[in-house]
Amino acid sequence: MNTRILGLAAGLAVLFASTSWAQSITVAIGSEPSTLDPQLRDDGGERQVNDNIYEALMARTATGDLVPGLAADAPTQVDARTWQFKLREGIKFHNGEPFNADAVVASVLRVIDPANNSEQMAYLGPLSGAEKVDDLAVRIITSAPDPILPARMYWLKMVPAAYSKNATAIAEKPVGTGPYKFGTWDRGNSITMTANTDYWGGEPQIDDVTYRFVSEAGTRLSGLVAGEFDVVVNLLPEFADSVPQAKSVSGLETSVIILGVDNPAVKDVRVRRALNMAIDRHALAESLFAGNAKVTTGQLVLPGAFGYNESLENWPYDPQGAKKLIAEAGAAGTTIDLVGEAGRWLKDRELIEAVAAYWTEVGLKVNVEILEFSVYLDRIFDMGNRPDSYFVLNSNELFDADREMAFAYEPGQGGASNSDKALGEAIRAARSEVDGEKRKAAYAVITKKLHDEAYDVPLLNHQDIYGMSEKMEWQPRVDSKIIVREMKVNE
Repeated sequence: MNTRILGLAAGLAVLFASTSWAQSITVAIGSEPSTLDPQLRDDGGERQVNDNIYEALMARTATGDLVPGLAADAPTQVDARTWQFKLREGIKFHNGEPFNADAVVASVLRVIDPANNSEQMAYLGPLSGAEKVDDLAVRIITSAPDPILPARMYWLKMVPAAYSKNATAIAEKPVGTGPYKFGTWDRGNSITMTANTDYWGGEPQIDDVTYRFVSEAGTRLSGLVAGEFDVVVNLLPEFADSVPQAKSVSGLETSVIILGVDNPAVKDVRVRRALNMAIDRHALAESLFAGNAKVTTGQLVLPGAFGYNESLENWPYDPQGAKKLIAEAGAAGTTIDLVGEAGRWLKDRELIEAVAAYWTEVGLKVNVEILEFSVYLDRIFDMGNRPDSYFVLNSNELFDADREMAFAYEPGQGGASNSDKALGEAIRAARSEVDGEKRKAAYAVITKKLHDEAYDVPLLNHQDIYGMSEKMEWQPRVDSKIIVREMKVNE
């Protein structure tokens, strides 16, 4: 063989052996983030991106176990209202700022600042402050005893003390400690990230990630089949056999319609009960989700979460009974506003429209408002203008009933749509009860009240369904986080 060819072959062999080829993937998500500030909005699109850029003191394994994150160990309880965290050494934010006790204090004070009006306070309970012990030790303070404080610190993302003072910068160009750095944001189209080669947990295997905003499930499906996307969320279950890979996992989300119980249209408990009895949940689970969802047992609290009430049963499908209640309440023909969105969750529009059809069949008029996601968030968190009803998939990353209580029911908090002072007092008392059995009993009383008085319309417990290209290797997580560092590409 020609020596020149042999030399070329040898050179190519060396090149292939020594070169690490860049690995890039594209992930299609259902909605564009309304912001990239990790602390202020309760926005799933934001989290799907920022879960890779930012980190928290605590973390969870893919199966849900709570483990140290930026904290070096599990926290120790100093007293009933104080927990101390030891921090990992040598960690820096992407802009070079050190991760230390000052950053933790700044992160806590920023999220609880009333001026910031954070929508995430429903996750953070009685969090009231933080104090520096030394550079690598910090104390987290609550206004009342909080037995699930370590789980809350899985939620609260840590931000750099100096950079986070610039509200515009952190909303548009996030800076965290995580395995990926923010790249670009092409508004209305995509966000890119690049691997953090200095990541304290080891360099990620995937170099570049592009998030595409695709609200239509059919478009995500066709893009996956065409090779345009490598991971898609909310895969249409009826097409699971038509894609290269489909994986599902029991998720943390429950679809529910929160009722504005102070509004004239749904003020009568008979109307609220009728709204529940009008819906055939089993038909929805089968027809829309091909069995990838289960009917709720008359409550929003996630099965398996602390405080789940095993004694409650789902509302029966009884349209005749619903019509009778509506007639008794003199509510036939009443118009009920139903606020929702489309694209953020699997078959959300279809589920909203199906519920509206059921309500119409029992003699009500339903005004469905499908809003763009950021407008939808503004509406459901508007304390002064609660809709008659709104659709949401509520997630419970805390694995505790307090998540649902704080978001959906505690007056003046989160997305709650009532002014029931006694209910609020009961929720706050249960939150601060340190005796496990007493706390469980308190939630049993609360959830029974919510069921009997029909403060909401629980629908389905959902599975998370993902589609993936042939080259992807990834096991979805029970907390629904899309952690790219856990993914591999098989070329």
